[in-house]
Amino acid sequence: MAVALMFVIEGVLPFLVPSVWREAFRRITQFTDGQIRFFGLSSMLLGLVLLFLAK
Repeated sequence: MAVALMFVIEGVLPFLVPSVWREAFRRITQFTDGQIRFFGLSSMLLGLVLLFLAK
């Protein structure tokens, strides 16, 4: 169920405003590996905090 919800949330931006999504994706491809790792780590930590608060 959580994976399905993730797909729904991830699909909202490209569905509603594909040009904004394309530009954001273009900028992300220019990030360094360290910046991408930091973003990934931040996302994981935020997800864990949200899971903790939901319980």
